[in-house]
Amino acid sequence: MTSSLLDGLDETQLEAVTATSEPLAILAGAGSGKTRVLTRRIAWRADQLDLEPSGVLAVTFTRKAASELRQRLNQLHIAPGIKTGTFHSLAYAQLHQRWAERGIRPPELLDRKVGFVASLIPRGDKTLPLDVTTELEWVSARALTSATYPHAAQAAKRTPPLPIAEMVDVIDRYRDEKRRRRLVDFDDLLWLCIRDLGDEEYASRIRQQHRHFFVDEFQDINPLQFNLLNSWLGGRKDLCVVGDPNQAIYGWNGADASYIRWFEDKFNGGTTIQLGHNYRSTPQVVAAGHSILPSNVRDGKPPVAHLPDGDKPHVTSYQTDRLEAAATARLTQEAFDRGTPWSEQAVLVRTNAQTAIVAEQFRANQIPTQVRGGSRLIDQPEVKQLLTLIRRCGHDLADAVEPVRDEIEANAPKPSGATTAELDRHSNRQALQRLLTDHLSADPDSSTGSFLDWVTSTATQEETTRSDAVEIMTFHAAKGLEWTCVYILGVERGLVPIGYAETPAELAEERRLLHVGITRAKESVYLSWAEERQFGDKAVRRNRSSYLDILDPPPENTTVKSKSAPSRLSAASAKADLPVDDPDYKALVEWRRTTAEEDAVPAYIVVNNRTIAALVRMMPSTMGELLDVPGIGPAKADRYGKEILRILND
Repeated sequence: MTSSLLDGLDETQLEAVTATSEPLAILAGAGSGKTRVLTRRIAWRADQLDLEPSGVLAVTFTRKAASELRQRLNQLHIAPGIKTGTFHSLAYAQLHQRWAERGIRPPELLDRKVGFVASLIPRGDKTLPLDVTTELEWVSARALTSATYPHAAQAAKRTPPLPIAEMVDVIDRYRDEKRRRRLVDFDDLLWLCIRDLGDEEYASRIRQQHRHFFVDEFQDINPLQFNLLNSWLGGRKDLCVVGDPNQAIYGWNGADASYIRWFEDKFNGGTTIQLGHNYRSTPQVVAAGHSILPSNVRDGKPPVAHLPDGDKPHVTSYQTDRLEAAATARLTQEAFDRGTPWSEQAVLVRTNAQTAIVAEQFRANQIPTQVRGGSRLIDQPEVKQLLTLIRRCGHDLADAVEPVRDEIEANAPKPSGATTAELDRHSNRQALQRLLTDHLSADPDSSTGSFLDWVTSTATQEETTRSDAVEIMTFHAAKGLEWTCVYILGVERGLVPIGYAETPAELAEERRLLHVGITRAKESVYLSWAEERQFGDKAVRRNRSSYLDILDPPPENTTVKSKSAPSRLSAASAKADLPVDDPDYKALVEWRRTTAEEDAVPAYIVVNNRTIAALVRMMPSTMGELLDVPGIGPAKADRYGKEILRILND
């Protein structure tokens, strides 16, 4: 069987499948054949008698991924005995077995967490329990306690939904109240497994059952899951993980991609293998996806594409977001007429609130759609509140306009210090306000009942599964999927990157999000932005994202902030003669000297001469612009960014 298992593998896939190193990390970029390599490696090791299938624990992050993994293993005739599942499902199965052995009545699973949390916090804003629940989940994912939370929250620059002291109290009360009622949430399952594995006799038995570990999407693992994995391993090295640091887009939710980025440091003696090919996309799509990554990654070689040449990404601006959505609907129709099925096309946006106007325009053009990922707009608590308010405004829908506007203004986030959740809720309220305004524009005499019926009907259509429809979803929901044609809307400052992304790490994640969006496409990518976007009942002027300057550079005569050129210089330009007489160059060299002395490292470790030259020529004024400078990656920007920007803008 060995020969057939290795058939059709490229040189990097072959190396990953047959490597004898342990622990092993396989870096698998978009379209690189990740699942194929993972399943072939399990089968190859079984064929070499190096692995017993009944001792395999294959961990994924979704039930769908676990099902696909099992199907692929079935096709290789080695699935029987192999255990596949998510961290939570595997932990739950292990705990149930333990409880049954010891005659313990299992605790109940807490399935209404938000309502439970609401009883622990002050009454007031009805959306506060949701925010506090999200923060509690972040605390669990990061393996924090009430004692370690304050420092961790400050280091992560989080804006808690309650003052820190109150959040600490809620963390303790949440834990104590669950114990009192014999309730556990999903993260408790992992904690309980870790606790049980502290019993050496029990741990020895479990480790005898689980001897070979495989983890998919390792860039998405959080500290709590990592602790459970280490407890299962018990110091052993039979571990293979697969993932892509360039698709690490869940840092906001507690995921920690450093476990795969620094795999060889986390696991002593570990080895990393990079898959170097892309079988999904055209060379143009691959190049575009690679070019948008943070500078420390895009300086490396892009994957080798195997599809024939295609078109470069199309970049278009529209006068308004409504025209953008309508034009995109027409593009999907044209692609369909050329033979591309609806289901092979997708519209991707940065936020859930953007999907409403897109879906509305597609339905107006009679294009079948399926809105996927995240929650429906009308299911959001803040939107439910507005719908209740509208319902109470009487028969005429026009009578609801001012109350809705007043409610949105009263709950608008503060100009500074707003949490991500507060900003997202505000966007959702504005999306509903826009639907109301649009409905009245089409029918000034519309009734409240007709609007509510229309909104409910729209949501039902979003929920209905269709076999052949254009999919509309956020970048996050699109991860792991692929289509022939992808349309990315709203590539504007404030959305891509999102307005509340400020730190180097957050801005780097925004780049990875756009990379994920672009690399979903097999053949064609259309990126667009609107010169004017409607937020609620207000039209706001917009600017195209600076990320588009990479994919679609501005004309040579475009005026851009720079000391010596009319447009931003490329990495190649930055390698010109060093501007040693420039005052900014001298200031940066002096700063580098003192910083190197303080850090006790060679000066070039801080930044080298070419990077200083690029800084002087490109003159970044924000963290986002700083990350565009060759030689400045997220780590350097995080450590030295504020000081560099201070010197350049002094």
